[in-house]
Amino acid sequence: MELAEILPEKAVIACSGIKSKRELLEVLAARAAELTGQDGDAIFEALNQREQLGSTGLGNGIAVPHGKFAGLGDVVAVFARLDHAVDFDALDDEPVDIAVMLLAPMGAGADHLKALAKVARVLRTESLVEDLRRTSDPAELHAILSRPLASTQAA
Repeated sequence: MELAEILPEKAVIACSGIKSKRELLEVLAARAAELTGQDGDAIFEALNQREQLGSTGLGNGIAVPHGKFAGLGDVVAVFARLDHAVDFDALDDEPVDIAVMLLAPMGAGADHLKALAKVARVLRTESLVEDLRRTSDPAELHAILSRPLASTQAA
């Protein structure tokens, strides 16, 4: 699975003025609602409930909020690049400026885990993360995220 398969260009946003974890989750949920036709408040609640179990802030300024949501046919991703990092209760206590939200259908155990693993692999690539932090143009962000992983490691 390539990230581009679950992350259409319309799912990539550059955010300015976000001041909290809650606001970030609300923005991600709203974009997911636009993409899926599902209720944004319900998506936010699914993400927020998952966060109550433990922060999805991985460290290095990166978070991968995720959850399962009834009514979806496939895994959906939304990427956000923030102009100013926000506190996210991350494992390393560093604020977050890059977030990839994943939503999976209720019964999508393997697909959900594959998507999480793919996002984690992509975001472990330091050069790619540096490239993401150098731009706020959604088309450019999508192009960076859509590169095959092997070419990102070689670059």
